[in-house]
Amino acid sequence: MSESFFPLKLVIITGTSGGGKSTALKTFEDLGFFCVDNLPPPLLPKFLELAQKSRVERIALVMDVREREFREEGNQVLQKLIQIGYRPEILFFDAQDDVLLRRFKETRRKHPLAQEGKTLAESIGEERKYLNSIRQMATQVVDTSFFSVHDLKRWIEARYAKAISRQMQVQIISFGFKFGIPSEADLVFDVRFLPNPHFVPELRPLNGRSEAIKNFFKNDILLKKFMEKLLDMLKFLLPFYQYEGKHYLNIAIGCTGGRHRSVFVAEKLLEMLKNSFSKKDYRFSLIHRDIEAQ
Repeated sequence: MSESFFPLKLVIITGTSGGGKSTALKTFEDLGFFCVDNLPPPLLPKFLELAQKSRVERIALVMDVREREFREEGNQVLQKLIQIGYRPEILFFDAQDDVLLRRFKETRRKHPLAQEGKTLAESIGEERKYLNSIRQMATQVVDTSFFSVHDLKRWIEARYAKAISRQMQVQIISFGFKFGIPSEADLVFDVRFLPNPHFVPELRPLNGRSEAIKNFFKNDILLKKFMEKLLDMLKFLLPFYQYEGKHYLNIAIGCTGGRHRSVFVAEKLLEMLKNSFSKKDYRFSLIHRDIEAQ
């Protein structure tokens, strides 16, 4: 290995179809790995060479029988990588045959080795033969037979997220219903029940960040009660979202035009959340989507 060789974390994801490879790759992507699905084996050495030059630090690749060349020369390519100086972790995801059969029936996916006149069970058996030598090379064989999607995500995070920030990214979005609900919203709260500064002539040109609007809501009992209940609900929900492996959450706060009430509530909510949650576990941000819209 040359002195210019840039060390990287290389994880190769393989295994039986239906074993959990897709979920694994999405989880690695959430953890900040550069991810590639179904890379042809002959391209792997060149791909890693380019990654070295770009100083990519973490890579996760899925390689399986969807690529014909992997069936024929996958183990030789992996052995060559080791000889060159790479130290890949090879995770082989598998499950019991009856579990694989059930998963394929539930998702109605076609097995990559399916052919006319061949049963699903026969395709699974044929795939196992192709993958036998790769399985023997695996750093770890992961039996997902009794894993839920969330169990598998937590298994990967427990092993690969140690040096990576596990903060949950929470973004608050103020918006106007007249312009549509943000498509990225996970939670939507409608604050059109609050008094509307729009109908106060001297407040109409302002927005929810102005001191005049803050004074307008200063003694509003309804708003105070709503904010208390909203914060209480988010204190309950956010730890569960994080536990289930959700890394990003978008909370949308909407009023009619997205200029007064939603902006004020979003600003207030941001302040309350920052004061209620650990900076180590959560990062909060804010965007006012329609504050300048007409």
